[in-house]
Amino acid sequence: MTSLPDLDLEAALHLAIRAAHEAGRIQQAHVGRAHTIRTKSSFSDLVTEVDGLCEAAIRAWIAREYPDHAVLGEEEGEQGSAAAEYRWVVDPLDGTVNYAHGFPFYCVSIALERRSQDADAAERLLGVVYDATRDELFTAVAGRGAHLNGAPVRVSGTPTLTTPALLSTGFPYDPGDHRNLRLLGQLLALGVPVRRPGAAALDLCYVACGRLDGYWEMGLKPWDSAAGSLIVTEAGGQVTDALGVARADGPVIVASNGALHDELLGVLDAGAVP
Repeated sequence: MTSLPDLDLEAALHLAIRAAHEAGRIQQAHVGRAHTIRTKSSFSDLVTEVDGLCEAAIRAWIAREYPDHAVLGEEEGEQGSAAAEYRWVVDPLDGTVNYAHGFPFYCVSIALERRSQDADAAERLLGVVYDATRDELFTAVAGRGAHLNGAPVRVSGTPTLTTPALLSTGFPYDPGDHRNLRLLGQLLALGVPVRRPGAAALDLCYVACGRLDGYWEMGLKPWDSAAGSLIVTEAGGQVTDALGVARADGPVIVASNGALHDELLGVLDAGAVP
């Protein structure tokens, strides 16, 4: 792969912010309307016409400014050259089930990564998550910290699970997959409060700004966690797989404020889940 000149990350960040705001406007313009809804992997795995409209708008922004970049989106898959050094990872409407039911917990998630010679490795450069219902914009650029509406954010200082910490999780669409029920039960047995809001990118951002102390989920896709995981780490938190390896794309993702990360991993023992 021929190395390209370093990208202007501030310009790329501003592009992502503009695209996220446009997608957020599309979402809010269609709130309360009857939606064209179809299912994907199961009856509860929904997609609406708004998902497609938002992804098309984001792709158009990227194509105008960075026509040589690849784009991986939840609805349209990956487009662009496999040899492209830069790839955008887009979830145009994270929390579609919430959105379709009028439950106001959903967002836009856009990340940019730089791929390396190792096809399985990539450096995340920036992340943008926009919650149009609250007009909250979470951003991060690698090495420059995380922000909420332009103000710096940091993870919580909660030291242990039983302080108590406030955690969140999510569940797979496959109704026969009960693995996370056991993990949830282990936390509930300790008396740790756990929430299930339904939008992974926002769960991660809530860890980043201290509203949550930790989060775990199984079976996420790259677009679910690409932006939010960078925002967590730039806010001083920790993101790993179930074995404690720093990554955001494993079968299990665990994010926390860092202080209680090892304890959370130990209680979950998610690496033992078949």
